[in-house]
Amino acid sequence: MSDKLKRVAIIGSGNWGSTIAKIVGNNIKKFGTFENEIKMYVYEEMIDGKKLTDIINQEHENKKYLPGHKLPDNVVACADVAESAKDADILLIVLPHQFIERTCSTMKDQIKRTAFAVSFSKGFYVNKDKKVELISAVINRQLDIPCYVLMGANIANEVAAGTFCEATVGSRNYEHAQLIKGLIQTDEFRIVIKPDTEVIEVLGALKNIVAVAAGFSDGLGFGDNTKAAVIRLGLKEMVKFCEEFFPGHHPQIFLESCGVADLVTTCYGGRNRRVAEAFVKTGKDIKTLEEEMLNGQKLQGPDAAAEVMEWLKSKGQTNKFPLFSAVHDICERRLEPKLLLEALRHHPEYW
Repeated sequence: MSDKLKRVAIIGSGNWGSTIAKIVGNNIKKFGTFENEIKMYVYEEMIDGKKLTDIINQEHENKKYLPGHKLPDNVVACADVAESAKDADILLIVLPHQFIERTCSTMKDQIKRTAFAVSFSKGFYVNKDKKVELISAVINRQLDIPCYVLMGANIANEVAAGTFCEATVGSRNYEHAQLIKGLIQTDEFRIVIKPDTEVIEVLGALKNIVAVAAGFSDGLGFGDNTKAAVIRLGLKEMVKFCEEFFPGHHPQIFLESCGVADLVTTCYGGRNRRVAEAFVKTGKDIKTLEEEMLNGQKLQGPDAAAEVMEWLKSKGQTNKFPLFSAVHDICERRLEPKLLLEALRHHPEYW
């Protein structure tokens, strides 16, 4: 192994993790500027009597989370997260945000001091003391390495299929940002680098809350005009949240893929919108619908709403974000879904 070549590990193998593995594996084979082998941490499951790791390594396809898409043969599935991360120079962390703390704790003793991470996770973390942190901050704290972020309008199956899309990388380190771009950018998947790391990450979490509101609106049959209002008012609350708690960012960041593009895509095509619509139409609880509809994937919006409300409670500002608050209360069944309309009608925007 050449000391000059960087080794990449992918921590997570769901829909999005497997898509990233496909892109990164092909780029590494094409350009030869990184170590060829990529270890991908896979939570072991049995699929039709076979281990998922064996299926990926033998058939080069994640048949549970990304069926129909071949993974490059330099992507090696590994069920041991510490072994997956060992000797990696770049860690691409593509996990549901609920699992970040535990996974980082498991692999932290194997992390090189010179490594850095990229988080693809959209959400916040609430610790046992009710303190809310950004996921990148959790990774940085646990692994003691820099952590950057990638967010954008990226529905995984469409990215895997090669349809044109874009994403935003948040990094204040130019050299590391260029390495990330070299790993991930393709002719169809374009990367824009911005230094507003925290705001880029926050937008990726908040848009899922708005997507849940959009799903409620669809389930109630309110139509596109109402959903457009949900999206606009949701964007206003996203911007207000960033201005209130993460000042100093460039205002144009909201026009990047991590901002309005990701919001629109998620409100029309994402799993949060789809499950929220079913929540209204079926009367089933969120957890049941997650199990029935998502094939093992995790829903981000309801948890993000709960995490944001913890954040706002700690700041005494829950009344300034009525759409976020209504989404949380509806998910927790403290409000009927139809009362979403009241949050819209009486939004401070109209005062």
